[in-house]
Amino acid sequence: MGAVVSASPPSRPLRGERAARVVHAFAQLAVAKGLESRGQHHRNYVLPLTELVARLLNVEAGTLVTVRFRRADVLPVVIRTWDEEARVVDAVRDAVPATPACLVRLDGFSVHAYVEGVPLSSVCADGKPVDTLLVNALAELLARMTHVRREALPPLPPEWPRNDKDSQGFLRTLVRRADRQIRQPNEPDFGGLFAALGIPEDALVRLADRIPAMARRPYSLLHADLHRDNVIRPCGGDPLLVCIDWELATYGDPLHDLAVHLVRMRYPRHQWGEVIDAWACAMDRVRPAAVNGLGKDLRHYLAFERAQSVYPDVMRTAEALQHAPDQDGLDEAAARVHRALQTAAEPLGLRNVPDRAGVERALYRWRASRTALRGGPGRTRGRIEWFPDRRLPERPDFPAFAVDHALVAEGMAPAGRVFKGTAHLNSVVRVPGVASPVVVRRELPSFCRREPSYLSEHAVLRAIEQSGAPVAAPRVLALGRSHRDEQFAIHTYVGPEDTGRPPGHPVHGLLPHEADGLVDQLCALTKVDYTGLDPVGGRENFFGWLCEELVRLVKELPQDSQRLAWHLGLPDADRLHQILSRYRVGTRRPALLHGDLNPWNLVRSDHPLALTIIDWEMALIGDPLYDLVRHMHLTPTRPEIRARMFRRWERGLPEEYTAGWQRDWPVYRWVETVRSAYIDLDRLVTGVGLDAPNVSRAVDSYVLTLEAAVGFLGLKTRSEVHPCLARFLGWRDHGLTRSGSCATV
Repeated sequence: MGAVVSASPPSRPLRGERAARVVHAFAQLAVAKGLESRGQHHRNYVLPLTELVARLLNVEAGTLVTVRFRRADVLPVVIRTWDEEARVVDAVRDAVPATPACLVRLDGFSVHAYVEGVPLSSVCADGKPVDTLLVNALAELLARMTHVRREALPPLPPEWPRNDKDSQGFLRTLVRRADRQIRQPNEPDFGGLFAALGIPEDALVRLADRIPAMARRPYSLLHADLHRDNVIRPCGGDPLLVCIDWELATYGDPLHDLAVHLVRMRYPRHQWGEVIDAWACAMDRVRPAAVNGLGKDLRHYLAFERAQSVYPDVMRTAEALQHAPDQDGLDEAAARVHRALQTAAEPLGLRNVPDRAGVERALYRWRASRTALRGGPGRTRGRIEWFPDRRLPERPDFPAFAVDHALVAEGMAPAGRVFKGTAHLNSVVRVPGVASPVVVRRELPSFCRREPSYLSEHAVLRAIEQSGAPVAAPRVLALGRSHRDEQFAIHTYVGPEDTGRPPGHPVHGLLPHEADGLVDQLCALTKVDYTGLDPVGGRENFFGWLCEELVRLVKELPQDSQRLAWHLGLPDADRLHQILSRYRVGTRRPALLHGDLNPWNLVRSDHPLALTIIDWEMALIGDPLYDLVRHMHLTPTRPEIRARMFRRWERGLPEEYTAGWQRDWPVYRWVETVRSAYIDLDRLVTGVGLDAPNVSRAVDSYVLTLEAAVGFLGLKTRSEVHPCLARFLGWRDHGLTRSGSCATV
């Protein structure tokens, strides 16, 4: 864009339907004859005014103008305060006379004065330093906006802060409008993708709640989109720069405009200090109070800019990916989205950003579902390529075509039906001809499991189903591999069938009838034939094996985790082996165990047993007492519920499964406490799994876990325990992770 700019605002004598039709016809002529300049939000055409239109607009015939059409093919990815750009421009021209006028605005398009010149982006590309003279001129433009009277601007939305110096209130308003105007309108198409990428639905809401108190600064008009394409260098050089495109203008804390300008101008990082100083000097001359708290508060606006930008970055990349079906396009898209997630991780509190492989797979599923629905080159309509895993025969009640439908629906699943756990991404979908929803499960590629899996989950679920034992567990419907040989499983879904409610879990402990139902299921597991799962399972000394596995786990922890464990008073693997070798438990008949009965693996349901047990990937063969005690370790259990469960468990099983349990159960409890002391510390150091609710709750109480574990081992905690943990827990609360020993903390 560019233009000859008149110094005084134009009158707008345009009246009547006929005049509107004439200007509309001229706009269509611009489309036919003008040279299109395609911007982010508009299609722009430059054309001289005809005599008739010039007379209607009260300017000279032949004057160059820019006809702007708002693009209908772009996603809603911006925050808008007003829809009256012409009125904003009129108000600005009183303070900055060189601003190009909006001559007229009609439905769907507007006509603007044309600035004869070139965009700054064509003189100085993104990422390149900007000349100091131009930096000062840009700072002066931002400072002059403080002269625009609020009364000259359109009315502000009703939710705007009433106090026009409330910086905290303004930023909170921006964050909430970003959620309402960017995330929510795009939720139907992109909500499931955001969930798969680890961005919770309430990420922006939680960000708004975390905004701290800030210094008071007087509100003013803000451009809110001042980047290199929105700054024109006029041919005559007077003025030095002209600012255009005011459609995203707003009214609030001027520090927001500085933050937007810093990020969107893409200055090299070393020039930021110069830009901030130039802005502060320019503001200090016209409104000194606008500089209050600059050093402390600018970071909050920068954090917001990084946080909200992940939404348009992901959506634009994903949408463009539909027109780039090759693997190279997918790889480039994954790299862009991964960078955007890393940039937004800290301000949005994203604790576990997926790696490039995880991003690529999520984008592939999103694109493949839409391609399959509409068909595509070389693709059968309605199908995504996959290969069955022959370890699980095809089921008559869920044949191959049902898998086809499930995989297509997976990439289209809404956010409320996509659940990201510690180890799996679960997408709940409907399949034609299947009465109830099913869940497509995929192991997260970035998940690092410290505690190994000993049995195949699909084989365990199949054995339970075939046994007919009264155990409420999902049925495995299909097993296969898809893009990049990624394994998936499809299970029956346990949870509310409507899309408005997530599954319910006994996170605060079991109710009496739930405790009874869980104990009955643990008893029923002894009826499942496990020899097909592990022919040699149950033959070894289970407790001795359990302790050896714990020692192996500690030995294989990363060096940073091992060093910090030593600083906190936990023994190394060899010393731990010596201590645990002192303990013995009685021998009981082995059975199939779930192995991880935390509250989030128990789903409240209408089943007669009250709870359905999910996530069987940590199942093993061993002492039935261990499963019950580990559940009590992982779940808040009141003394009366614990006593009730032990009594019912003892009555429900033959003595060969329960003999000597009163003596042995405290030993299992302490061993699990020691295990948690190492595992949860490693999670704090590495940040792995911190977004999972069971992990989050465990690390929140880590100080108590550590003290109990060290006490059981007969050791003492070191004096530096609490300062070290306070710093790690502080980083976790801010969505950050650190590695290194306490000495490097």
